[in-house]
Amino acid sequence: MEKARRQILKMVAATPFAMAMSPVFSSEMSMKDRVTKIIREYSAQGIHRTGTAVDLASAEWFRNQITELGVAPEEDRFSFKRIDVQKSELEINGTVIHGIPLYDCLYTNAEGVRGQVGEIGSDADIGVVSSLPHLRTPGGQSLAKARVEAKHKAIIVVTDSRLPPGITTFNAENYTEPFGPPVLQIAHADWLKVEGVLTAEATATLTAQCRYVDARGINIGATIKGKNSKLAPLVIMTPRSGWWACASERGGGIACLLEMMRAIQQSGPQRDVIFTANTGHELSHIGLDHYLDRRRQLVRAAHMWIHLGANFAAKIAPGIRLQYSDEAAQSLLTDALTRRDLKPSVETPLSTRPYGEARNIHDGQGRYISLLGGNGLFHHPDDVWPNAVDLDLTVKWIEAFTDLGLQLSS
Repeated sequence: MEKARRQILKMVAATPFAMAMSPVFSSEMSMKDRVTKIIREYSAQGIHRTGTAVDLASAEWFRNQITELGVAPEEDRFSFKRIDVQKSELEINGTVIHGIPLYDCLYTNAEGVRGQVGEIGSDADIGVVSSLPHLRTPGGQSLAKARVEAKHKAIIVVTDSRLPPGITTFNAENYTEPFGPPVLQIAHADWLKVEGVLTAEATATLTAQCRYVDARGINIGATIKGKNSKLAPLVIMTPRSGWWACASERGGGIACLLEMMRAIQQSGPQRDVIFTANTGHELSHIGLDHYLDRRRQLVRAAHMWIHLGANFAAKIAPGIRLQYSDEAAQSLLTDALTRRDLKPSVETPLSTRPYGEARNIHDGQGRYISLLGGNGLFHHPDDVWPNAVDLDLTVKWIEAFTDLGLQLSS
């Protein structure tokens, strides 16, 4: 294990984000400077898929940021089976395009699946649907229905034409229980190439050949002890993995957690404050599930959970969403938001199961406050620093949640 850790650190030093191993905070840096530094470095690390070399190196980077705050980092390691893509492509009449398989479907062998291509829901062997990467969109709902019905031998998901070039990806909500026909996700521009040679007689071959390999995930966290150990702890959590660089999707939450840790450490809290940054977000929250499995009492025992979720740093088609477990939790943010003239675009109704990792706390009957948002580059490879991030607005939300953390911890 130690040898593997040294190899990861060696890899980190050789990458463009070697500077990320430098101290996270300087006494001369403003909050805006610190937030800029964290999101920029996180984005530069590359593709943050769970259990990959980048994900493991990013865990070391994050661990270093906590150490530089004068807080002792904690590691929560777990083993899992990671998808290793062998061959992922679509071939029609000699035209071959490459794609990304769903991570929770069944897969083909090396020869793939061959048949006629048609609209999803038709009698075609291979169904096609265009969609944004959300199951709650019309395309996402059609995909979900077709996967359950399994009428098609395979399915093609074309990235919505309104998005920039590239492939957007669906989260693997059934990662531990994969089902349904093989599904290949491809870019809209590539689909146009195939569509041009598609005829009623044409047949296509879809190959989604994958294997499962042994891998490990690492949740990184810390605990700041309070003055009164009898008080129920405050828990602050954020995901730290995703499909691509995830500058605006994940960067805001990571920067906010570190700012809250910095302020709470300096304040000397009354209650214990637990921080956790979990991998496995895109794989049905497997990192958080592991974390909670080992702390079964914490969901309900905590004074409050603060969930720093996806996309509140987004510049492209943003829209802040707030989620609460109850009216009392809802009222706690009012003063902090009013002072900074902040208002959410939408609030999830109290009776509704929330989005993101807050759902894990909701399901366990814990109390929570959750921050997340919309994003025109959601699950897109163009979600990179600086173009995808609204820095000024992100800092304002981080200031508000830092105040909230100080209030709840003291």
